[in-house]
Amino acid sequence: MTEAILDRTEAADAERSGIRPWRATTRVAFRFGFLYFGLFCLVYPSIVPEFLGLAREWLPDWVNSGVARALRPLVEWTGTQVFGTSVAANTASISGDQAYFWVLVFVLLVVAVLATLVWSALDRDRPHYRALQPWFLLFVRLCLAGQLIAYGMAKAVPTQMPPTPLSRLLEPYGNFTPMAVLWNHIGVSPQYEILLGCAELLGGVLLFVPRTALVGAMLSLVCTTQVFVLDMTYDVPAKILSFHLMLLCLVLLAPEAGRLVNVLVLDRPTGPSTTPPLLRTPRANRIAAAVQIALGVWLVFSNAYTGWERWTEQGAGRPEPPLYGIWAVTEFSVDGKPLPPLTTDQLRWQRVVFDRDGASLQRMDGQLVPMLALVDPGARTLVMVAPPAAVGDRPQPVAGFGFDRPGPQRLTLTGTLAGQPVSMALTSVPLDDFPLRSRGFHWVQEYPYFR
Repeated sequence: MTEAILDRTEAADAERSGIRPWRATTRVAFRFGFLYFGLFCLVYPSIVPEFLGLAREWLPDWVNSGVARALRPLVEWTGTQVFGTSVAANTASISGDQAYFWVLVFVLLVVAVLATLVWSALDRDRPHYRALQPWFLLFVRLCLAGQLIAYGMAKAVPTQMPPTPLSRLLEPYGNFTPMAVLWNHIGVSPQYEILLGCAELLGGVLLFVPRTALVGAMLSLVCTTQVFVLDMTYDVPAKILSFHLMLLCLVLLAPEAGRLVNVLVLDRPTGPSTTPPLLRTPRANRIAAAVQIALGVWLVFSNAYTGWERWTEQGAGRPEPPLYGIWAVTEFSVDGKPLPPLTTDQLRWQRVVFDRDGASLQRMDGQLVPMLALVDPGARTLVMVAPPAAVGDRPQPVAGFGFDRPGPQRLTLTGTLAGQPVSMALTSVPLDDFPLRSRGFHWVQEYPYFR
């Protein structure tokens, strides 16, 4: 009885204030959007924890996926009973398109639909949700902004797509996966990657300022749409997140759709936004805006700090390793006997690559085998170790050498390989011989340089 009186009072107040009730479809859409997108942002890993900023470094890894992990029994039961397959979250993988996450999204969708039906039945007489709307939009806006700042800074400080590894210069293009093509395409031009990151970063920053949030949502829609298209067309395992980030942009723009159509399409004047303010007084809204801006500054600082640290310690900003480069094997002897360069030989090496993230040896048939290179410049020793075949396995030593540098472009290795005494002479391959590294940019081109 009391709820009915309150509903009639709210409807009467809305009518006296000139506020038209929402259409039934709008109310249902709001309920579903509130439930589904609210649950997604709360449950999907790293969206809400992103606001912790630098504090995440001192917290356990499960903080990033705490809610998703808590739902594991329900998700695994759904995978088994509904889809007839066993699903489990692989915490060692950074893929966002694991079967576990697809089933998780299905569970959220079912919960949101059922809860919307119940909510609509219990609250069908409410004329609108104008009191709840600005808080929901604020939550969506902050979650979207946090993701754009995180991914934007990872490109503005170019660590997401690092420079092309040296071993990729030797690998046939046909061996690349679509995702590797995309990563190397962007990584070969850090200037392009930085510009992409700055666009995403600008969209996120604008979203943190209430007065520029609409412009930020429009820019963010362009950025997230491009990312989603790339994920779909290059098979990048981040389709769930990029698609939902694009939808969050549309959620923010939906209340302003009429005004945007008037300005951008119909060339008509438009009034102020009809979305109600967050709080009742101008002073309270100014304080709320200051808090949002401070949160944005915190996230920008946190991501800039971690991005710069990652670039200098793990990315292209760190020093090159002692034997950095591509080395061609010119002489190869086993037990003092020269071994001819036959493509059928399984022991002889054709090239050795020392990169920032490990090493590779190229066999005579062209196969590249990834290795871990443990170099001691003081003792002039080199140990080649095969990476573990599975998580928990111990690395297996492949070869151990003492090395010497008779000249800047020459290297000799003497030691054991596969239990046999081996010595080899190597010559450095000039990296500028690869047009991908040396071509650069040209204003004037009489003919296209296409190879």
